[in-house]
Amino acid sequence: MDKQEKILNILKRDNLIREEQIEEIKKEISKDSSKFDEFLNKIIDNEKIVKAKAEFYNLPYMDITEMDISEGVLNVISGEVAENYHIICFDKIGRTIKVGIVDPDNFKAVEAVNFLVNKKGMDVEYFMISPESFSAAFKQYKSLSKELTSALKTREEEEGDLVEVSAKESEEMEEITKTAPVAKIVSVIIRHAVEGGASDIHIEPLKKESRVRYRIDGILHISLVLPRSVHNSIVARIKVLANLKLDETRIPQDGRIRLVIDGKEIDFRISILPVVGAEKVVMRILNTSKGAPKLTDLGYEGQQYETIMNNIKKTEGILLITGPTGSGKSTTLFSILDMLNKEGINISTLEDPVEYTIKGVNQSQIFPNLGYTFATGLRSFLRQDPDIIMVGEIRDGETAELSMHAALTGHFVVSTLHTTSAAGAIPRLVDMEIETFLLASTLNTIIAQRLCRKICPFCKEKIKFPEKILKDIKQNIEKITVDYIRTLMPDFDGKTIEGYKGKGCPKCGNSGYGGRIAIAEVLNINDAIKEKIISGEKYLNLDFIKSTQRFITVKQDGIIKVLQGFTTMEEVLRVMSD
Repeated sequence: MDKQEKILNILKRDNLIREEQIEEIKKEISKDSSKFDEFLNKIIDNEKIVKAKAEFYNLPYMDITEMDISEGVLNVISGEVAENYHIICFDKIGRTIKVGIVDPDNFKAVEAVNFLVNKKGMDVEYFMISPESFSAAFKQYKSLSKELTSALKTREEEEGDLVEVSAKESEEMEEITKTAPVAKIVSVIIRHAVEGGASDIHIEPLKKESRVRYRIDGILHISLVLPRSVHNSIVARIKVLANLKLDETRIPQDGRIRLVIDGKEIDFRISILPVVGAEKVVMRILNTSKGAPKLTDLGYEGQQYETIMNNIKKTEGILLITGPTGSGKSTTLFSILDMLNKEGINISTLEDPVEYTIKGVNQSQIFPNLGYTFATGLRSFLRQDPDIIMVGEIRDGETAELSMHAALTGHFVVSTLHTTSAAGAIPRLVDMEIETFLLASTLNTIIAQRLCRKICPFCKEKIKFPEKILKDIKQNIEKITVDYIRTLMPDFDGKTIEGYKGKGCPKCGNSGYGGRIAIAEVLNINDAIKEKIISGEKYLNLDFIKSTQRFITVKQDGIIKVLQGFTTMEEVLRVMSD
């Protein structure tokens, strides 16, 4: 019996996994055994998996996620060794140290610890820990404030009082940005943002200080405040990395940086904007090595999922995803493309920028400054014999018209559009002067979505809704119908209405949330809707839409996800404030 089968048996014995799930996992890992943990994580909390592995390895299990480790104990094993071998010292009693290890099969890690303890005359006890435990403990080596305090102190010692550098001193500025302290400050800001799961970094000049904020799960959080005097040097360092003009501070500049962080290639889209007295930097973090998630993982289910799956089987027409900036349109788009990606199909994409890399898909980055736009790219694509075309965004009438004609001539086109609802995409395209007969002939599906923060699974608890919110939920349930909700929640009776929230814990940074989920509406452009479009009625009435298909709005989908315990009503109302 091999290791994976023994671990599955332990999980089965502890009633953490069912027999049919075991058979499904065995079937999947027979194709690729390296995905064992990936399949398990979809079913069971990772800490429970690690506990089963600890039993297999005959090691005690330890969760050190919330443990505060003293600096003296932590530094028994250096940060470099800990990071390299994923081992960490979390306790010391007399001459005995307690070491957490993520992979007991990593003999080099064991050798490294044994060499260290023999050299120092210590004894060692090993404990099995999860990657999450290791990451949480490892952060104590390099707290943001400690690293930056050290860098700023070095900078002050080298330079004395930091002064603002004028545009004429650009050559001197370039030298300053190459000095270790400034480079260290920028490196630390970037690394902590990536490790913290941020999507954006904002570096903003205030009157007496420079503020750094991270956008995590759609919300901006102040991460640190630096002396105002160091702001210009940080901006200059980022300009050097992005190959932007150091001496140009009067107009906006855009650039890109590619860095390898923790063994992963990360792209950063840089935007520098002149503000009063200085420049503001926003860095969008794009993890290009990260694969596209599945639609079900994003939150699509039931009737909505079926509508999308039925429409992506078509060989021509247009599928549009709409929503405001930051609503996850690109992620959903690539989830759909990933499903369509097969050996016998030629998929070509036009993007700005390339956010996900999909093997076997021809992905092209537009460069408007060079005249390579969505419109010019589309013209070239039609000569590349594509089956499926992805246009990153329909921004103007020319791109819209070319997309429609491509869909009309036997291509399946997927794209995004900025509107607040699915039905709102039709008047938006009409306003771009697209003929109504062309719209009716090509539109297949329109999806509108928002992103809500998910409740942290580690500190989730039941709550009672305030009377006002409860009334709102009941009114929407009447419109959705209990029968529809039962297709997703079979035990729902319409009388017991419960909610959940995260009370806050170290794993979610005491926010009560972790990750995000899509709430959406999916509009199937059926014959009845096509007739309305052709007749010139560009504004579709919600009651009419519901008379033609089983349809729920974004807010109603949000309420269902509240009842399922995925998110909170406060989150749904926050993202639906428009």
